[in-house]
Amino acid sequence: MNNLLAQFGTVTNPFIDLAPGSPLGASSSGAGLILILGNFIRLLIVAAGLYTLWNFIMAGYGFLGASGEPKNIAKAWEKIWQSVLGLTIVAGSFVLAALFGYLIFNDPTALISPKIY
Repeated sequence: MNNLLAQFGTVTNPFIDLAPGSPLGASSSGAGLILILGNFIRLLIVAAGLYTLWNFIMAGYGFLGASGEPKNIAKAWEKIWQSVLGLTIVAGSFVLAALFGYLIFNDPTALISPKIY
């Protein structure tokens, strides 16, 4: 096996070494779970933003295709209103998390990016 790898030159480890206490390494029990959940929540927030953008674009097409019909214009406005409301809820969750983190832990980022010691 070593002879086969020697034909291609030196092979270095593509994975980084995770030292205990590094942000990507598990500093104690459960740190990996916190990282996975944090990344999953970030993914959901990005998906919510993309979905909102998609709804704005589709509402714009709804306006273009309404041809002056009040029913179709009302549908487009409803879609815009629901998108703005959903985006406000997603953004408001960050504000509430920072507020509760500051009130409970005296650190606004305590609930947004938790640390396990």
